Amino acid sequence: MKLIRLLVFLSLAVTGHAQQRIIIIGLDGFSVEGFNTARIPNITHLLSEGTYSLTTRPVMPSVTMPNWTSHLTGSGPEEHGVTDNTWTPDKHQLEAIDKDAGGYYPSVFKVLKEHVPGMKTGYYYNWKELIYPINREYLDEVSFEADDLYEENYRKAFNFMVANKNAPTLVFLYSVHTDHAGHTHKWMSPQYIKALEDADVAIGRLIEKLKAEKLYKDTHFLLITDHGGIEKSHGGVSMQEMQVPWGVTGPKIKRRGLAPFYNSNKNTALVVARIFNLRSKKIPECWTGQIPGILFR
Repeated sequence: MKLIRLLVFLSLAVTGHAQQRIIIIGLDGFSVEGFNTARIPNITHLLSEGTYSLTTRPVMPSVTMPNWTSHLTGSGPEEHGVTDNTWTPDKHQLEAIDKDAGGYYPSVFKVLKEHVPGMKTGYYYNWKELIYPINREYLDEVSFEADDLYEENYRKAFNFMVANKNAPTLVFLYSVHTDHAGHTHKWMSPQYIKALEDADVAIGRLIEKLKAEKLYKDTHFLLITDHGGIEKSHGGVSMQEMQVPWGVTGPKIKRRGLAPFYNSNKNTALVVARIFNLRSKKIPECWTGQIPGILFR
């Protein structure tokens, strides 16, 4: 058994995957206006240590499930087939251009599980439909928190990272409470701004806990969202809906801060794969995103 563990460790060291860690923090409905208005010191400081954009484009339509699926599958709705929030493997109109036996388009979790030795994956969410397009076979831990709550998921995600601190790890940590504040009270309402600021506090606490465990410096963070909003809705093509924050930070990322570059929600999975040193031949041919050239050292 000791010999097996040693061989796994040596394999990870040679391939460059050992102790690499990515946390994808997803805040639903996070608009550029909200980013520029809310008091979010933890988010802005985090992103200042890497490279971020305030001109990233969601895929169309500018609604939730198509965009989160695009983030996690490196493709647009025209490829993965998730065109609205009612999609399930058994009920949808547009067939994906590629899928497994269960009807799932290849996700970044699948790619990492298949190509990164010892890979650990966690998925934490509080909008129940969000996970429908993702094959759970490639997730080591899944946690759903009801009623727009998210603090327990932040705790579980942290514990998962600590438990797997010696393994390559991808954590997807998502909250919908920001989007629901917009739908209930209007985007840019005081309640919406407070929802963003509350999320910033939770992110700050997570960062401090990671620092205390000495897990911060070798962790890459992505801060992503699906769409903005206008009045109490989204789904259209206004700039308030179709322009969003997106950022990445960590040891392999250039420290440019706010920078102009062409970017799409389709690119997120490709960036994750690059951080884990996956070569192009291991990326699904059906993925259509790309890696912005500005990001990597």
